[in-house]
Amino acid sequence: MKQDASSILVVDDEPEMRQLLQDTLEEDHYRVVVASDGREALTRMESEKFPVVVTDLRMKGIDGLGLLEQVVQKYPESNLIMMTAFGTVESAVEAMKQGAFDYLTKPVKTDELLVTVQKALREALLRQEVQQLRQQVNREFAFDQILGKSKPMREIFDLIRRVADSQTNILITGESGTGKELVAKALHFNSQRKSKPFVPVNCAAIPELLLESELFGHVRGSFTDAKSDKRGLFEEAHEGTLFLDEISELPMMLQAKLLRAVQEREIRRVGATRSTSVNVRLIAATNVLLAEEVKAKRFREDLYYRLNVIEIHLPPLRDRKEDIPLLTHGLLQKCLTAQQKHVEGIADSAMARLIDYSWPGNVRELENIVERAATLTQGSKISLEDLPLSLQDIQGEGQFMEDAVEQTLSLEQVEWNYIRRVLEKLGGNKYQTAQVLGIDRKTLYRKLSEMGEGKNGK
Repeated sequence: MKQDASSILVVDDEPEMRQLLQDTLEEDHYRVVVASDGREALTRMESEKFPVVVTDLRMKGIDGLGLLEQVVQKYPESNLIMMTAFGTVESAVEAMKQGAFDYLTKPVKTDELLVTVQKALREALLRQEVQQLRQQVNREFAFDQILGKSKPMREIFDLIRRVADSQTNILITGESGTGKELVAKALHFNSQRKSKPFVPVNCAAIPELLLESELFGHVRGSFTDAKSDKRGLFEEAHEGTLFLDEISELPMMLQAKLLRAVQEREIRRVGATRSTSVNVRLIAATNVLLAEEVKAKRFREDLYYRLNVIEIHLPPLRDRKEDIPLLTHGLLQKCLTAQQKHVEGIADSAMARLIDYSWPGNVRELENIVERAATLTQGSKISLEDLPLSLQDIQGEGQFMEDAVEQTLSLEQVEWNYIRRVLEKLGGNKYQTAQVLGIDRKTLYRKLSEMGEGKNGK
């Protein structure tokens, strides 16, 4: 069924009126198709989509109200504008009750017609865009689109399928870059909450002083810059899903407030005297062992058990190397589609090097390398030369460990050398480096400080 974004169907049994409406709309650059009655209009709509239908009320055979009923049932994406020469309030109200977008009184004024058609067209196209985006989101985050054929991934697919529609809190664990947020989105978009908001928040990315306001909101005057009331992310996620990434970074004070929100299903804005009920499914994620954080008194034990009702653990990429070819081809196709570029695939030598690599940055690192190679390659296939130098090096990272043993380096020296290599590889980005190393930024800064002291003072 063909469709023109600016097509208007005009339906009127008076030839002069049809011609007048057609001329008026075509002068305003619309494409106009005409029909002499409701039956002809429905025939035309079987072969072509019309965002807007302008129809007379009184016609022989299928009149305007009869046409409206059919359009609402069969073509809900179309907006129908009713015209009536009688101008009765009753007919207009009846048309609006049955689903008409608006009505016009004959003789129709040119300016009124153009303004009403423009509004109807804008709303119809916006509704269509939202529907397309919703379908795209559902496809992108369907759990069966998370690539993997290894036994651990098949088990994860099965677990997602079983728990997606439950209201149970879920904790997603795994190293940085393993795809924890993608799993959280798959859980949301395969649940009954999929039409409601999915709200992600990185607990490590928001300054501690602002985090409480971001999560729970605030009322006007509760602190210096609180010039108006503000909804928090809990309220934004009402009836949907709130995804708390890097939950281990949540300060102890906020952990207590989060525990109350989980237990009581209500939150209190900063400075408020009353609580607000919220219906939120909570999914948390972490790249550290929360059980160890509990033992170290850095994470509340009661909150840990509230969050960890069901755990989904994502294995590192090095433990599921059989998935690397599938992931690589999937990521490559995604990049080529975005870049509108044609590449036949990846050479065997390049694929072998990808499989041999240990992937400290996991799937995120693989995605970056595939995108880089797809951008730079000039051949019909991605070759070994299109990969970063760190992967082209035939000695690879295995040689790094062999050299450490040969030089009898201490564990501390090996750690420092490895941190330097990762930091250099990521262009000095300390945030990404901490994620790859599986530590928080404070720990990285402390180690870098010690490395500087060790270099200068020892």
